[in-house]
Order: sequence, then C-alpha cells, then structure tokens
Amino acid sequence: MNLFEELKWRGLIDNTTSPELEDAINNDSLTFYIGTDPTADSLHIGHYSSLLMAKRLEKHGHHPIMLVGGATGFIGDPKASGERSMLTPEVLEANYNALHKQIQALWGFQMVNNLDWIKKLSVIDFLRDYGKLFNVNYMINKETVKKRLDSGISYTEFSYMILQSIDFLHLYQTYNCRMQIGGQDQWGNITSGLELIRKVEGSDVKCFGLTMPLITKADGTKFGKSETGTVWLDGNKTSPYALYQFLFNTEDSKVIEYLKKLTFLSVEEIEELERKTKEDAGRREAQRALAEAVVKDLHGEKGLESALKITNALFRGNLQDLNEEERKDAIKDMEKIQAKAGQKLEDLMIETKVAKSKREAREWIKGNSIAINGIKVTDPNQIIDNADLFVENVLILRRGKKNSYCIELVEE
Repeated sequence: MNLFEELKWRGLIDNTTSPELEDAINNDSLTFYIGTDPTADSLHIGHYSSLLMAKRLEKHGHHPIMLVGGATGFIGDPKASGERSMLTPEVLEANYNALHKQIQALWGFQMVNNLDWIKKLSVIDFLRDYGKLFNVNYMINKETVKKRLDSGISYTEFSYMILQSIDFLHLYQTYNCRMQIGGQDQWGNITSGLELIRKVEGSDVKCFGLTMPLITKADGTKFGKSETGTVWLDGNKTSPYALYQFLFNTEDSKVIEYLKKLTFLSVEEIEELERKTKEDAGRREAQRALAEAVVKDLHGEKGLESALKITNALFRGNLQDLNEEERKDAIKDMEKIQAKAGQKLEDLMIETKVAKSKREAREWIKGNSIAINGIKVTDPNQIIDNADLFVENVLILRRGKKNSYCIELVEE
C-alpha cells in the first residue's frame, strides 16, 4: 500500500484537483500549506486530522507550511448560518500568538502569517491586480457563497475567496508551494487559488488542491468551536483526562474512523482493533487505544499517566490517591448536584435523588454500598459538611460500583 492508497484507506481524501496528484504524493517532494484563522486561542479536535495529515506527508519527504490567517481572520470565511462576528485587532493578535506557540510546540511546522503580505496591498492594488482576475459569476457559484445568496452575504465575506487565493499565489511565488490542503468546505477557495495561479503564472504550472472530509460526530454534526462542548487541543482548556474521557466514550460506529484519521496506528493495528470491536464491543479496546494514542501524542507520557490515574481512581473509587489538580480535573465536566451542607447523609441522598426514600438510603448505607470521596460510610446519621469536601466545594458520592454523583454543598 503506497502513501496515497493509505491516505484513501484512512478516509483522509475527499477530492483532488488533478489525477496527477497521486503520483506527486507518492514520488515527489511537495511544499504544501494548510491554513487556519486565529478565531480562538487554541485549535480544537476538528483541526486535528488535517494537522496529522501534514505530519504524515512530512514523514514521507513533503514540506508543510502552516498559515495562520492574521489578515483573513479580520474578514471571516463565509459560513452557511450567517455573518461572522468581527474580532478586535487585539483579540486576533493574542489568538495568533497563542496558535503560533501551540503549533510550534506540537508539530514544529514552518509558520507564516498572511497579514505580512495582505497588509501591503492598497485598495487600488487589490482591485486592479486581483479583483480584475475574478469573475463574479464564477464566485457566486462556489458552494459556500451560493448557500448565502438567499439570506445575504456582505462584500467583506464575499471577498474572502480572493484573499485566500492571494495566499496560495504568494506561497507559490515565495516558497514554491504547490499544494493546498483543506476541509471539504474549502474546495471553492482552493480551486479559486489554483485559477489565480494559472492566470498569473501560466497554465503550465503544476499546482494541486486536496480536500479532506470533515470529521463528524455520530449525529452528523461537525466538531468545532461553534458547537457545544468544544474539545480543545490546549491542555489548559481541555485537560488530558477530559480528552481521554471524550475519546473513550466514542460510539462504536465512529471509533474505527477516528482511529484511522486521528492516530498513527498502523493499518494492521487498526484492522485488529476493528475485528475485536466486532467480536466484543463491550470491552471497548478500540476506544481505549484511540484515547491513549491521541492523549499521548498531544500531551506526552505524563499527560496520559495523569488521565489514566484519574480514570482509574474514579472507576475503582481510589479518590484519595489524587492530588488537588487531578481532583479539579476529575470534577470539571461532571454534572453538579446542589445540596445543603450540615444535614444527615440519608437526608442528603434523598435531596439529591440518589435514593427515593429514607428506607432505601439506610439500606444502601448499612449495606456498605455508599462511599464519600472513596471512603465507605456506614452511618446514615453522619453529618455531611465542609469537612467532607473532595475539592473546592464538592464531594463525590458513590453508590455501588457504577454510580457516582458530584455534589456541590451550599450553605443555607
């Protein structure tokens, strides 16, 4: 299986602009670029497969350039739902610096900022040198623009296609960058860039575009910062433990797809995990392999060790083994149930609906089924107050082996 065939097997190729690209990927050494706008101070899990794509190609002798759009971030790529909110120059600069630091630390790619060349263009230069080369009929037939024609689109966002095309032309002229990679929603922008290169540099230039399928959840929605529950690549925004849990809870219907797209596990390793999933999905071996691989790649051995330590402590009830930071990570995404401090355990269990009645609460407590912060409690009349806190103002009440409740104590 050659490189291009493996990329197809992993589901990483949606479309290409030329059949010649397959041979170029397998046998050439291409300089290529992937771009993102600094609309947040961290990349998220939706970006991850394209960054790994860059790394896969780099390992086979190609050269990646990461473009963070300090200029295009001011404009906003058109989206189907409507106009984007404008970010201030200060926010964009802070986001750019954060992304630059993150990408350098994780992957070490060559970095460029399109503000460096876009800011030099006057309005007259923009309209004469580039606007003249774009046909409006051509632009409005691009999918991302066409979706907005009924609801309306500003000239600002309409011009985004031209700015991204200028990026491709500039990188070709400056670095001999011959390929752009983007999500499938970037097809129109990529082909516009190729058309601009052809018009400026001649039709004999060999440049390419490649789009990747967007990674989606089981319900068909895409991962992104505009969706609820964003999973960030920054460990301070999404901890290694939270990332581990997110991936470990992947649906069986998606886990093999994620293994192919989000890990460097070999074809043989993934096919073996697929076989095991079909035979015994309940063991969740594929999910465990996915979570361990991604957390380790992003946060190293130390991050994985922390994630596994918290996971095992919550699963086995060994909560006292966790330090304060690990305890904060453990409760961060747990649903909090409020209860009054200073009441009997049996009453607290009723208030929080852990038990339906005092009788049921007493049976569980005296039956050795209740633990507070991993320590068994056998007295229904024990007063639960701030001395019982696990971290901050919460405690973990565990019933049996599978039911844990994060209870937030409040004063009356």
